[in-house]
Order: sequence, then structure tokens, then C-alpha cells
Amino acid sequence: MPTIQNYRGIIPAIACPFTRDHKIDEVALRRLASWLARQPGVVAVMTNGHTGEVFSLTPRERTEVTRIVADELKGRLPVISSIVCEGLSDAQEHAAMAREAGAQALDVMPPHHWLRFGFRPDHVTDYFAAVATAGLDLVAHVYPSWTRASYSSATLAELAALPYVQAFKVGQRDMNRYAADIKAIRASDASKAILTCHDEYLLATMVQGVDGALVGFATFIPGLINDLWEAVKAGDLKRAMKVQALIDPLKDAVYGGGEPTGEAHARMKAGMYLAGVIDDATVRPPTEAPNEKEMQTLRAAVANADLLKR
Repeated sequence: MPTIQNYRGIIPAIACPFTRDHKIDEVALRRLASWLARQPGVVAVMTNGHTGEVFSLTPRERTEVTRIVADELKGRLPVISSIVCEGLSDAQEHAAMAREAGAQALDVMPPHHWLRFGFRPDHVTDYFAAVATAGLDLVAHVYPSWTRASYSSATLAELAALPYVQAFKVGQRDMNRYAADIKAIRASDASKAILTCHDEYLLATMVQGVDGALVGFATFIPGLINDLWEAVKAGDLKRAMKVQALIDPLKDAVYGGGEPTGEAHARMKAGMYLAGVIDDATVRPPTEAPNEKEMQTLRAAVANADLLKR
């Protein structure tokens, strides 16, 4: 039986607030998690994603982030925790730690040595089987097609056939591959949820017949992203385009016309501060805070969306 009943909707990959001395700010993290839980359309929250600055967190800190968010959202929303590891044994260990911390599902990022060396298809299924020993649903995190850690359509179909893989966080950033991959997953098991993680291509990827969005951008503007999703589900393209027009300046201010990066996540935190979502936009080194020009662009975009509070 699935450990989460509903993946269809908006799932924010939550940012991780830090104190000025770069410690996890538990009070701020709890406040952010509760705020996200009150937003319409949000069906779960994911910890330890790229937006959560996972690569700056130790394994113990990743567990602590999940523990805090899961405790805060207990009885309200399920929590998914990303697994970011290099080998089978440490993936099993991290998965068990996440479950003990309160995670109800696990987002499985590819081991990052695959980015350099690539992989064989059986490496993928072996890795997922190792993570699955925790007994939780798995979400397959699909990397951009230009990386050596991106899965083929055939591999995605194999993953969709696995009973413990319940959802796909798809971010190929190649529309031909995206369409082919959605088709392959649906053909393998149409019950599995497909979620866009194209923060910078929301409307274009939502209209491809997916089930929602699992994006870091939703930790900043969950309301606008849900408005967009509702318009897409209703088939109201004109309304969807109006919402996307509000999102576009924010998207450009955060992502700079490119893909998510560490500095993009720093700009997102700054935008969240301007919108009153968080009270401190501190990021961990080596990620750097936005410069004055970037802050001006963010301020204008947040004001344009009528979200400016500071």
C-alpha cells in the first residue's frame, strides 16, 4: 500500500531558513512549513531538495530538517525527504534516518557520481531497491537530459512498474524528451503520479497532461502556482496565461533566464524575505546572497505580483 495517498497537486520543496551564524533556524522552519500547509492546493511538502540547500547540510542536519517539518505538519500534510547519496549502503542508512525522522516518502536523486561517470540501467533499479528497504513510497527525481544522470524513457518505464515507486519529479528540460517520458510512464503504469519540476517552464510543462508540480518555486509563491494549476486543470488557457504573466518576472528575477542554481536559491530566499514569507534570507557559503542590482530586480518583480511586504 502507498505510504502517501495523494501526490496530485502542488508539493513545495521547502527552503531551509538559517540563523545569521548558519545554523538551522527551527522556529523559522516550523513557521514556513505551517504557512505552506495553509496554502490552497498544497498536498505535501518535500525537505532536503536543492532549494533546501541540501548540499550544504550534513546527513544529521538533513534528518533534523525532516524531523522539524514532519513534527510541525503531523496530522496535516505528509512529508517527503530527498535522499542524496553516492552508494547503496549510505542510501539505505539515509532512508532509514528519514523514516525515523517522520518522512512518509522519499525523493530519490541520482547519485552524483553518475553525473561524471554515467550508469547502467541496472544501477538505477539496484539503487532504488536499496532505498526502498525503508518501506516508504519513492519519488523518482529525473535530472535534465543534458546530464549523464538523466534516465531514458525505457528506464522510467521500468521504474514505473516497481510497486514502491509512486511518483515522478520530472525535470528533463527538453520538451521532446519530456513528452516521450510522460508517455512511457503512463504506458507502464497510468496510476503513477507525474509532477513537473520545471520551475522556469511551469505553464508549458503543466499542459502536457501531468498531475501537478513538485518545485522549489512553490516555497516562495505557492498561491500563484496553484492558481496556474487550477486554470490548467480547468482548460482555461487565457486565465493560465494571465497567471503565468505574473509569474514570469518572478521567475526571471530568481532564475535569471536559466535553470535553478545555488545563487538562484539565494535569490529565491531574498524574494521570500521581500514577500514576508521568511524573516531572514541567510544562505550558507559558498552560496552568495544577491547583489544590489539583483535585489532591485527582485523587488520590482515581487511588487508587480502584489506580494511586496518589505
